[in-house]
Amino acid sequence: MPGGWPRGWREQFWAQHGADSSWDVVIIGGGISGAGILHEAVRRGLRAVLVEQGDFASGTSSRSSKLVHGGLRYLATGDWKLTLESVRERQQLLQDAPGLVQPQRFLVPIYAHSKPRDWEMRVGLALYDAFAGKRLCYRLDAAAALRLNPALDGTGLLGAYSFQDADTDDARLVLRVLRDAQRAGGHALNYVRVAELLREGARVKGVRVRDRVGNRTCTLRASAVINATGVWAENFTTEAAHKNQLRPLRGSHLIVPQWRFPLGQGISWQHHQDRRNIFVYPWANVTLIGTTDIDHSATLDEEPRHTAEEAHYLLDATRQRFPRLGLSATDVIATYAGVRPVVTSGAADPSDESRESALWVEPGLVTLSGGKLTTFRVAAQQVLDAAAPDLPTMRKAPAGTPILDGTPETAVDNRLSPVAMQRLQELYGGDCSALLQACSRTDLETVGPSPHRWCELRLAAEEEAVTSLSDLLLRRTRIGLLVPQGGASLLPQIRSRVQEPLGWSDARWEDECSHYVAHWQAVHRPPLSAAS
Repeated sequence: MPGGWPRGWREQFWAQHGADSSWDVVIIGGGISGAGILHEAVRRGLRAVLVEQGDFASGTSSRSSKLVHGGLRYLATGDWKLTLESVRERQQLLQDAPGLVQPQRFLVPIYAHSKPRDWEMRVGLALYDAFAGKRLCYRLDAAAALRLNPALDGTGLLGAYSFQDADTDDARLVLRVLRDAQRAGGHALNYVRVAELLREGARVKGVRVRDRVGNRTCTLRASAVINATGVWAENFTTEAAHKNQLRPLRGSHLIVPQWRFPLGQGISWQHHQDRRNIFVYPWANVTLIGTTDIDHSATLDEEPRHTAEEAHYLLDATRQRFPRLGLSATDVIATYAGVRPVVTSGAADPSDESRESALWVEPGLVTLSGGKLTTFRVAAQQVLDAAAPDLPTMRKAPAGTPILDGTPETAVDNRLSPVAMQRLQELYGGDCSALLQACSRTDLETVGPSPHRWCELRLAAEEEAVTSLSDLLLRRTRIGLLVPQGGASLLPQIRSRVQEPLGWSDARWEDECSHYVAHWQAVHRPPLSAAS
């Protein structure tokens, strides 16, 4: 399919471009920032290639809180510009990607003897609505709030405020942006590590890379190199002024079955210990609980994982706000943690650090770090504007274009509900019709309790640069987070659908299964019951 990565794509790319090729832009980093820059670059007429040392979205961009939000809490710290920018981008994504980015309402309960106060929420949400240009927020009395959320603690409840944000599948958003970029002429390669920056004097002129799959070394020369590696950004800058500015902050999350923690909408409140914001909301047929916000002291070479203390912190907050549910660690089916690339201002409390992005410019090299999922398009435009002196052929940013490329047709299939159809349409864009035509009714059944369908697994195996089972089950789909034990019991059924298109031998399949199960246990397993 156009825009995908069909079998043999890697060998075809290197055969076409050789061991030494020239580009307008080389982008380092395959998260949402890098994907957005690649997409924007090809829209501006540039020859652009992106390289990612691991899998696409394998860093922060598959481990976020999954929220496309305006940053209501940033108003309290005076980040009005960031909130305004975020609200506008949220509204644009809701318009451009319905199904992939979906409205998500949150309720903020107001209690007699705790914050936030009624007037604080009233003023903050009035601004939030003003930034969005429409009224999306309203107040409920205590009785109405409890009717909507019967498990909510009613002691001292004065009422609640309801406001709208949005949620997404962050890894799928990255894949959709990359597919659109490739359809427009860009190139994106995973498992390609930058070995070194190429320099002529003080100017960066490209990169030397190692393809970890094909075990080959190649040179990518470029007029401009963009460093969009998030928390790893300081690895590719040499100027002392750009060092030690990043403050990696870990956010850990717990996932609970929706039947155990049913919610009609999200709920946000302040933790009774330290007043950090906590939230719960329904996502992908589960309930997501988040998030911590603490300094991440472990090496960035290891995948982040939650600690027992973080699990206890989140469960303690949830039990305090929903006492009748009696949640414990045994109710958690999976966990995940991500490290945010925050540019430090020296704030003592990690939650007080700004989430604005920062640009560092050196000759031939622009580094982007910080920022948030919602504003990836704005950050991409800023990066390319900063690189413009090195890119004389670059066109101006097209005005009025959607964040994602429009789909050329609307797929129709009476075997699926309108909601399911919208989801597939936005995940796969113009490829959706071809996907559905190749599907039997069995292929359209959901995989366990997840919203994923069997046809998505096969398409990922055929067209989405899957190199490991973790790529398939933790990023192309989220089965590893949504099904108990990471979907281990489903591996025989998964094998029957993906082994052949992946081209894996029986021995390779067994190795992949062993590695995946061990990886899931190390990184995503539920907290020990003692943590409850």
